[in-house]
Amino acid sequence: MSPLFKAQLQIHFCVLLWGFTAILGKLISLDAFALVWWRMLIVTALLLPLPRVWRGLRALPPKLIATYAGIGVLVSLHWLGFYGAIKLANASVAVTCIALAPVFLAVIEPYVMKRRADRREFLLGAAVVPGVALVVGGIPQAMQIGLVIGVFSALADACFGALNKRYVHEADPLLVTTIELGAGFLFLTLISPFWPGALSGMLHWPSAHDLGLLLLLAVGCTILPFTLSLVALRELSAFAAQLAVNLEPVYAIVLAVLLLGEQRDLSLAFYIGVAVILSAVFIHPLLRRGAPIHAETLAVSESRGAAD
Repeated sequence: MSPLFKAQLQIHFCVLLWGFTAILGKLISLDAFALVWWRMLIVTALLLPLPRVWRGLRALPPKLIATYAGIGVLVSLHWLGFYGAIKLANASVAVTCIALAPVFLAVIEPYVMKRRADRREFLLGAAVVPGVALVVGGIPQAMQIGLVIGVFSALADACFGALNKRYVHEADPLLVTTIELGAGFLFLTLISPFWPGALSGMLHWPSAHDLGLLLLLAVGCTILPFTLSLVALRELSAFAAQLAVNLEPVYAIVLAVLLLGEQRDLSLAFYIGVAVILSAVFIHPLLRRGAPIHAETLAVSESRGAAD
């Protein structure tokens, strides 16, 4: 097996694992706040003892630590919105919203990176509007609040993705992930007294069923694909990697249909709208061909499309 073919298999396996995050979010009985809090706690607890992380943390300037911590707050808001959309709507709706992140990123990134905006990227944003309209019309009214929260999650995803890209060369990827998720965990802990029902979800130990799924989410859908993606990206071009990671919503929706039977709640208009949005998402790497793809964003984003 050639190194390139092996890397392609690895990145698609990572994308498949990321696709399971939405499924696990639906299967875990905890509310969105408790789910995100426990996920960040578990991942941080597993990464923090690593010597590589401690060495990097001691060498990192306080200002940069604060920067990554601030980005971590955005990560926590992104995950809250993502899992909130799953709980209030379903996994298919949530991942469709997150597929909008590359479109938001196309608008936000020029300001963060201080480069001239590309008119083609604004046209990309306009192209998804009909798709969003079809998605809205293709879901039950009771799910539309979940759709709105999912769109907010995609916006937060794009914001932290753009900031991560600006500071991408400043620290080790594993260290960045630890700081961001650790800061997100601390942020959620601080706001928990003001979030209705949050303390009860945090103070009660999850059931054996939920704890097993949380460990699978933390290890199998966060740490494992992050590590494997670092290896795969050494062999893949940015363009090939971006095309692969943009398949995550496709994998997630197929899994939701097969495992959760969500197609019963959604109309044909929803799936046509998804096709329109994903078409724009796949056009995005063509517009940005040659731009680097960064593992820091891969580590914490439910939308791999934000990591171009």
